[in-house]
Amino acid sequence: MDSFEGLISTLLEAEGYWTRRSFKVNVTKAEKVAIGNHSMPRPEIDVLALNFKENHVIAMEVKSYLDSPGVKLADLRASHHKPEGRYKLFTSAHYRNVVFQRLHQDLIQCGMADETTTISLGLAMGKVYQGRAAEVRAHLTAQGFIYWSPEDIREKVSALAKRPYENDSAIMVAKVLLR
Repeated sequence: MDSFEGLISTLLEAEGYWTRRSFKVNVTKAEKVAIGNHSMPRPEIDVLALNFKENHVIAMEVKSYLDSPGVKLADLRASHHKPEGRYKLFTSAHYRNVVFQRLHQDLIQCGMADETTTISLGLAMGKVYQGRAAEVRAHLTAQGFIYWSPEDIREKVSALAKRPYENDSAIMVAKVLLR
């Protein structure tokens, strides 16, 4: 959902990141074969966030699921060699390694990274199935992933209301609703 991705992008920017949405990773034909799916489309990162000072990139997957049951822990706990399901980057280490190696090379080629830039995978979600956010956090952090729960996002949006005026929809809504 573009609006939710826009909100997450604004929240990352508020934390000092430069962001880019819907970033396509240029996985080569040989890399697609190595992944096990020679005809797959280019992987797309919902929000790519770069912190120049720390030379660190977050590849943030964004799932709103606001009017659905929410993200299911069992789906995140799955493990696959060949990518499948909605959370491929989280459930297939092989796929994630290939995609992140290519992402790093793509970022270097366009001048947005260097050889020492680190990349982390993150997940921001608007709703968690059966309120199991603590279990999702435990699972994702144990894997070394970044996790923004609905409560984390709510807290970050509240902080936007305290920021000086900016012509940004998320900041304006936060000010109107939370001041």
